[in-house]
Amino acid sequence: MQWIGVAPFFIFVLMFLILPTIYLVLGAFQNGDGQLTLDNILQLISDPSISASYWVSIKISFWSAVIGAFAGLAIAIAIVRGGLPNWTRSATLTFSGVASNFAGLPLAFAFLATLGRVGIVTTLLRDVLNVNIYAMGFNFLTTSGLIAVYLFFQIPLMVVIIVPAIDGLKKEWGEAAATLGATQSQYWRMVVIPVIWPSFLGTVILLFANSFGAIATAYAFAGPALNIVPIKLYSQINGDVLHNPQLGYAIAFGMIVITGLANVFYIWFRTRSERWLK
Repeated sequence: MQWIGVAPFFIFVLMFLILPTIYLVLGAFQNGDGQLTLDNILQLISDPSISASYWVSIKISFWSAVIGAFAGLAIAIAIVRGGLPNWTRSATLTFSGVASNFAGLPLAFAFLATLGRVGIVTTLLRDVLNVNIYAMGFNFLTTSGLIAVYLFFQIPLMVVIIVPAIDGLKKEWGEAAATLGATQSQYWRMVVIPVIWPSFLGTVILLFANSFGAIATAYAFAGPALNIVPIKLYSQINGDVLHNPQLGYAIAFGMIVITGLANVFYIWFRTRSERWLK
C-alpha cells in the first residue's frame, strides 16, 4: 500500500523518460529497414555539418554556463552575506525562481520585442538618441547573441542552486578563523572557496547541460540560422529536406551521452559539497 502514492511518478518516468530513451537509443543503431548498423553513429563524426554543430553547441553551453555561474555566484553572495536588507533576498530569490523557468518561445519573443530590429529599445535608441545599433554591427542572430539570451535563465538558476550552499557556511568557521588571526581574504581563500568550490563546479556542469539541450528558445530566436545540435536534430526528425529519423536518433543519442556525463559529474561534485554543508 505504501507504493501507491509514488506509483504515478514511476509510471510517468517509465512512459515519458525510460521507454522513449530506449526507443531512441535503439533507433540510433538501426537503418530505415530496422537492421542494425553503425552508419548513423559514424556519420556524427564524418559529416562536417553535424560535428560542427556539436562544437558550436558545446561552446555556447560552456560560455553561458561559466558566465552565468560567476554572475549568479556574485548575486548570491551579495544577498546572503553582503549585509543587504532582508527583502532583497526574498525578492531576488522569487524573481530567480520565475526567471529560471522563463525560456522557450516567451523568452525569444521578449528579447526580439526588446532588442530586435523593431524592438522597443532599438526604436527608442534610434528615434530619441539617433543611435542605430544594427547599423553599428549589432546582431542577435549569432552565437554571442544566443549566449546573451541563455544568460537570462542561466544566472537565476545559478542563484537558486548556489544560495543553499552559501547558507551552509557556518558562522563558527568565520569566528574560528578570526580567532586564529586570519584576515577576511584568507578566510575566503582558505575556507569559503574550498567548501563551496565542489558545489560551484557541479552547478556549472548543470548549467552546461541545461543550455546544451535547449531547443525552443534557440529555434524561436534564430531558427536554422544557427548550426547547433538541437536545431540539427529538429531538422532531421521533422524537416522536409533533411528528413532522416535514424540520423536524428543518433544525434539525440550523442546529446544524451554528453548531458549524461555532465549530470554524472554534477552528482559527484554535489556529493562532495554536501559533506561539508551537513
